Amino acid sequence: MLEKQLIEHCSPTLASLKTANLFTYRYAEEEGLMESVSQWNRRMGAKGIRMAVLKKKDGMALVYVCRVARLLEDMKKPGTAEFLKWCGYEDTDPEKALIRLSRRLSESDQFPHEIGLFLGYPLGDVIGFMANAGKNYKFTGYWKVYTNVKETVRMFEKYKKCRDVYERLWREGRSVWQLTVAA
Repeated sequence: MLEKQLIEHCSPTLASLKTANLFTYRYAEEEGLMESVSQWNRRMGAKGIRMAVLKKKDGMALVYVCRVARLLEDMKKPGTAEFLKWCGYEDTDPEKALIRLSRRLSESDQFPHEIGLFLGYPLGDVIGFMANAGKNYKFTGYWKVYTNVKETVRMFEKYKKCRDVYERLWREGRSVWQLTVAA
């Protein structure tokens, strides 16, 4: 069920604590998947949320859920545009950058490391992950942390608490729409 996946994997984004989340969703037919995504976008757009399917393969979809305004802010952070250009992105406009990210995902079974920037990870952690081949991190949680450990650990705790609260409220009958903070 799509709603359950959104609550389990995207609560921090729905609560406006995080730029974006990503999850894998099993679907029976592509047309139904794309219609569900369109419906969610029509409804959630009013709250500043966008859902996109970044990759489809063998009945599995990689679904990206983001706060569009926050992604735009993230793309303007110092060093981000230069880093993405180095990774082959011609434009940091969120729509164009997401199209490029989707192509990069489709070209390989590996995740392009810059995906962290689309999820709200700090540039220093993305660069640290790449430079260390995923090793030598100082802490691991929602991602591998190479910079600002104390601040990031507190953020991870907020994400976990948010997910726990959202899961409880959803089980008690609240809808994803009701739990999503307006932009």
